[in-house]
Amino acid sequence: MKTEISYRFESSQVANRFIHLLKNWPINDVKTKLFNGGNCVKVNYDYDESGFDYTVAELDDLAETHGGKEI
Repeated sequence: MKTEISYRFESSQVANRFIHLLKNWPINDVKTKLFNGGNCVKVNYDYDESGFDYTVAELDDLAETHGGKEI
């Protein structure tokens, strides 16, 4: 199942840093896209239906370390 979550950051520079960290992210294979002037990031990934999927929790924690908030 495809899942999408979005985050807002202070600046496009911080949003790009977040995207860069996700390029080789070991938790899940995610696709990212900047939007809303470049300071927001959409993250798409396949939800693991075989058990509890920690992807969104890990994304939230990573975004929070960069001042990002889910929108």
